[in-house]
Amino acid sequence: MVNADLLLARMAADRARVDRCLAELFEQRNVADLRLEQAMRHGLLVGGKRLRPVLVYAAGRALGAEDDALDIPAAAIELIHAYSLVHDDLPAMDDDDLRRGQPTVHKAFDEATAILAGDALQTLAFEVLANSRSPRLAALVRCLACASGRDGMAAGQALDLAAVGHAPSLEALETMHRHKTGALIRAAVRLGGLVAVAEDDPRLAALDHYAAAMGLAFQVHDDVLDVTGDTAILGKASGADAARDKPTYPALLGLDAARERASSLIDEALDALSPIGEAAAPLAELARYMIARDH
Repeated sequence: MVNADLLLARMAADRARVDRCLAELFEQRNVADLRLEQAMRHGLLVGGKRLRPVLVYAAGRALGAEDDALDIPAAAIELIHAYSLVHDDLPAMDDDDLRRGQPTVHKAFDEATAILAGDALQTLAFEVLANSRSPRLAALVRCLACASGRDGMAAGQALDLAAVGHAPSLEALETMHRHKTGALIRAAVRLGGLVAVAEDDPRLAALDHYAAAMGLAFQVHDDVLDVTGDTAILGKASGADAARDKPTYPALLGLDAARERASSLIDEALDALSPIGEAAAPLAELARYMIARDH
């Protein structure tokens, strides 16, 4: 069992590690457009939990991968996540003014620059991933692309926009979030696993089950925090979902039942790790952290 202090210390070390990798992408290069470069840096390097890179490292280590081999997929998935946030915050999407305690990219710059910055962050993710020396490079690219696109995160955002003002069933709400949030969390875990083992390794299926349950629990808890959290801690406006009439787990189930749903999903995630044994202890602690965090 990994204690909380050790977990937080390891997460901080992993965040620092991937932050160095991401910062290096903007060093010692000829810049075609300085404003675009600044907007990309604002969307990527100003704060962030770096949860998805942390999961890449944790999953890869659980199956025996070295940190150096995990740096590239960890950076690539954070680039995709950053692009998605830049676009999600746009007036045509969620129209948010605050992200990670800072003005969103379209507020700090302008809407057109934010669109281009998101586009550039997305394509940079695949440029970075293409530099991987993994023998399973094609599988890594396929994993990230599928999780990001029409069968993953982009589909989830479309479902999210369509659900505004409606009261979907629990099944429909979970379908939306398994795509919008869960797809990239599942990809993070799979990317780490693929660095270590071949696609037919049965432990990848166990990791995917873990990630699917944990990713949904993460979103349920996010919905709870939108009701109970503090803007200064969250780094974004609390109560925003209710203000936009967006469907959430607390609105559909009630606050207590939403918390219970998150807890049961974490139990499912923990059970899924049993084929991996003691090596999965850090992943188990990360799952518990998902519903204990305050931001």
